[in-house]
Amino acid sequence: MRSYCVTDIGVKRNMNQDFVYASEQPVGNLPNLFIVADGMGGHNAGDLASRSTVETMVDYIESAGEKVPIPLLEAAILAANRKVLEKSQSDKNLEGMGTTVVAATVVENCLYVANVGDSRLYVLDDQIQQITRDHSLVEEMVRAGQIGREEARNHPEKNIITRAVGMKNKLRIDFFDVALYAGDKFLLCTDGLTNMVEDEDILELVQKETSLEAAAHRLVAMANRNGGKDNISVVLVEPTASGV
Repeated sequence: MRSYCVTDIGVKRNMNQDFVYASEQPVGNLPNLFIVADGMGGHNAGDLASRSTVETMVDYIESAGEKVPIPLLEAAILAANRKVLEKSQSDKNLEGMGTTVVAATVVENCLYVANVGDSRLYVLDDQIQQITRDHSLVEEMVRAGQIGREEARNHPEKNIITRAVGMKNKLRIDFFDVALYAGDKFLLCTDGLTNMVEDEDILELVQKETSLEAAAHRLVAMANRNGGKDNISVVLVEPTASGV
């Protein structure tokens, strides 16, 4: 397995509220672990929410006895939700902070995914397939047939998310499992990438590059060239033949 991660402040923001984590080595009972979080909130609050979520998840997974991927990811995200909520309620300056999260692990030939919010996971082969579903107001409008996909891309309320870690005691998490095949790659990313770069352009760029590092940096550069309106985070993973 090979992976590469990068996070960038973008062109318009004055701080980076994204946080990324990538381990090709075992984390607790998981053989590998990849996480992207996109924080929200006032000064420093979004940064704290995303960092706290990722660190709480990793700590939980390292010490948990659970071995089944989906229940383990669920418990880790719920632990992070409690931690972020506790922090926001204990300090008025942190009130209302929260974060998206998308997390994944590969076990043998299967990719297990959990997500809250609008950070995404894609599987790339000769096509690009979005595995996660955005928890956003605009995505709900698309699914209800109120607006089209193209209109959604530039909708003024695009950044309103309907689920986030740290916002409520009860948190609904989506889970997915996907079979992986030789040659597949997968991508975890924040909306700082997907709002600036079309899916087909992401696929074309990743296909052209021979290294994950070059592809990740070129994705960030493309997002910045196209406006760089938000922080940009990318985790690219290529399972090896022995892992598929």
